[in-house]
Amino acid sequence: MFFKKYFFPLLILVLAGYLIGKYLYMKPKYVNGEDAPNFKTSLLNGEAFELAQLKGDYVLLDFWGTWCGPCLQEIPQLKEIHEKYGPKGLKVVSVALEYGEKKKRLESAISRKGLAWKYHIIDPINGKIFDAEIATKLYGVREIPTKYLINPEGFIIGVNLTYEEMSKILEKNL
Repeated sequence: MFFKKYFFPLLILVLAGYLIGKYLYMKPKYVNGEDAPNFKTSLLNGEAFELAQLKGDYVLLDFWGTWCGPCLQEIPQLKEIHEKYGPKGLKVVSVALEYGEKKKRLESAISRKGLAWKYHIIDPINGKIFDAEIATKLYGVREIPTKYLINPEGFIIGVNLTYEEMSKILEKNL
């Protein structure tokens, strides 16, 4: 009797708890209006890079991986955003989460997919999928693709926006 009476309410409660926990875990670390954390690293070509050097421009910070199906599916839209707004002042910074130092694989993917922007970074993941310095430890990325739109003052103005939402913001401001 007890089982029949309380099974479904308990099941719903457990499922709701799981979904809420998953949502909170997957939620990006930063939200609109917060300062975008600065970082220093090297671009794939070896050039020193610091995110703060792009202050004055809109920045689309894109966390992705060559092994990530959803990331690869978004590439045409990402290229379209870059082609349309890059000449107007948008800088795209791609941070690739790759196992170890898979530089050749990343360079090949960039070339094949025609990712024409300058700022490509490899953020090695060692052992765990989400154990990367910039993505996980600094930005709290728990899933990819994850995107942050940053305004010229260095504040986050959008997290995981759709490409339509990004276009509206950029069209209005560039």
